[in-house]
Amino acid sequence: MTKKEDGTFAYVGGPEDFPKQHKAPVINIGVADTGKFIMTASSDTTILIWDLKGEVLASINTNQMNNAFAAVSPCGRFVASCGFTPDVKVWEVCFSKSGDFREVARAFELKGHTAGVYSFSFSNDSRRMATVSKDSTWKLWDTDVEYKKQQDPYLLLTGKCDVAEPCRIALSPDARALAISCSTSIFVYNTREGKEEERFENVHGEHITDLAFDVNSRFLVSCGDRAIRVFHNTAGYRAVVEEMKVLLKKATNESTKQRLQQQITDAQNSLESIYSKSK
Repeated sequence: MTKKEDGTFAYVGGPEDFPKQHKAPVINIGVADTGKFIMTASSDTTILIWDLKGEVLASINTNQMNNAFAAVSPCGRFVASCGFTPDVKVWEVCFSKSGDFREVARAFELKGHTAGVYSFSFSNDSRRMATVSKDSTWKLWDTDVEYKKQQDPYLLLTGKCDVAEPCRIALSPDARALAISCSTSIFVYNTREGKEEERFENVHGEHITDLAFDVNSRFLVSCGDRAIRVFHNTAGYRAVVEEMKVLLKKATNESTKQRLQQQITDAQNSLESIYSKSK
């Protein structure tokens, strides 16, 4: 940050070259939202944890034959990777109360696929994860577990998807919908029953390289060629309506009923607005 003559502040970005540490090409980079570390993963089995000045804090050997994908969780606590083996490995990057780096500790693994995992995604609070595999399935997991007591994540749902590389999966921040890209097409599923709700075919001229929902779960964004495509998350809106209707039947408090009804109305209005514009 630099202070200007009028007293206001401006941010000036400067390039910083980190020392060459990886022996294979870097395939993923992630920055913790806490600002405490940077993660880089290469195509061999190496993940490095750096501080923001370019010092290596820790090196992780994933033991997965190769890394296919790696990411930092939205909460900034976890680093995860997948590859040739049929599981996803998750580590916790631990810091002291004063902010000093302590260690990288194994947190938990997602086990259940029968072939290598292409990609995975966290929900916004890291309490849910989604995975997609070469075994033509995707899975939704409950990762809100006491992993320090050796408790394993719970498998919530398995869905079918006939996909091949390059493939990416994105779980909406509220975990009500997920999207899978394969080549130039996108498939959107609800996470209540696992049904395919939307299909967008050949939306890019080249393979889709990344897929993400916005923080409010309203939009789905994809990139691949020289364009970024933005889609309405209609599956998410429909999931809100279904979920709130179930809760409304169980509600006994009048204020709770009104709040749930308002959420239903807002989601229905959003759907009506989206479909009216598309006609």
